Amino acid sequence: MSRVTCDLTISLDGFIAGSNQSFTEPLGENGELLHTWMFEEAESNAAELEGILAAGAYIMGRNMYAGPGAWDEQWRGWWGEEPPYHAPVFVLTHHPREPLEMEGGTTFNFLADGIESALAQARKAAGSKDVAIAGGAQTARQFLSAGLIDELRLHIAPIVLGAGERLLDGVTDLMLEPTDVSGSSLVTHVRYRVIH
Repeated sequence: MSRVTCDLTISLDGFIAGSNQSFTEPLGENGELLHTWMFEEAESNAAELEGILAAGAYIMGRNMYAGPGAWDEQWRGWWGEEPPYHAPVFVLTHHPREPLEMEGGTTFNFLADGIESALAQARKAAGSKDVAIAGGAQTARQFLSAGLIDELRLHIAPIVLGAGERLLDGVTDLMLEPTDVSGSSLVTHVRYRVIH
């Protein structure tokens, strides 16, 4: 059976997005600073970037797909006409809609029947490849709390956001075993095996 992984970039103080997330600032105030490593040091972090996009299917929360606020049926995501996933993406929502096929093999599927159903559908779509929990924080917390993630990959940016969306708020009884640490001047990568 394929593994369930989760890659998230996080600040030193535990936030994966800044405060006041909005449609115009989906990562919140200063949240874009978390991902500087992906652009300014892409070559030295190539293995980690490749790993983020190696899954056979993805699961994300509705806010990661469209941000907070009213649902816009015409919205096609933050990533343009060819999102980087190139695989099925299952979006958790309370307002399902028809699947949205994009260029490059990405299809967004909108599900309202819970994380277990989303994971079953993603596993089927992924075949022998991994399923990746893409975020945001609430989605990752649900999967961690339910014991459904096998490997947590944190990309720790050396910044302090001070406020925003924390990754581990409300997650209890989580045991992690570090299996690999690497990094560059803008990020430290830590892989954890989640002990169920």
